[in-house]
Amino acid sequence: MRHEIRHNPDFGLVQVHFDQPGEQIITESGAMVARDTGIEMKTSLQGGIGGALKRKLLGGESLFQNTFTATAPGQSMWFAPAPEGAIVCITMQPGMELFLQSGAYLASTPGVTLDTKWQGAKGFFSGGLFLIRAYGQGYLWFNCYGGAHVLDIGQQYHGYICDNTHMVAFTQGLQYNISKVGGLKSLFLGGEGLVCNFQGQGRLWLQTRNPSSLASFLHPFRPVKAKSSG
Repeated sequence: MRHEIRHNPDFGLVQVHFDQPGEQIITESGAMVARDTGIEMKTSLQGGIGGALKRKLLGGESLFQNTFTATAPGQSMWFAPAPEGAIVCITMQPGMELFLQSGAYLASTPGVTLDTKWQGAKGFFSGGLFLIRAYGQGYLWFNCYGGAHVLDIGQQYHGYICDNTHMVAFTQGLQYNISKVGGLKSLFLGGEGLVCNFQGQGRLWLQTRNPSSLASFLHPFRPVKAKSSG
């Protein structure tokens, strides 16, 4: 199997070339853009009903996932996320763990397992209680809103603070806590809310934009329906 990411960082798109029949890609529901007519698609509850419900209700991912299987050498397919932005591919190795923010998972090969990880009480303040935990061996793709910025904590930096809505993924070896930026004045007047303080040794991926800021920017321009006087 060979793959390449096209049109990064603005409108990431993944092309996969299958070298052997039987090779597979598992994607989030709705991620497929195009595929060879000979490629078979099967929709299922990955990990059974229990695992699928955990990913949906706790991790913010689709309940159903699609498995694409090559039936002949030389077939290819394309897939992409719903939000515009960069796509990152990680080669997962045995013993490696990657933690993804809710909604960041895009696709993987069958050797990669997805689970949910409890964030503890700190999750109550971050807008989500669970992260997606990926482990196993194979390829994993995740998506960002905007570009992907990489920080190597413990090598390039001894620690780092980032806005919690810009955090996309991080490797094992990193620990974090969530706190407010300043007091209420900073929250309401400065536009800053909650941040993640990362320490330890590992890699951190940030997205250069976040959907919440876009929603806040567009809110004043929304059409308002006039009330009827009658």
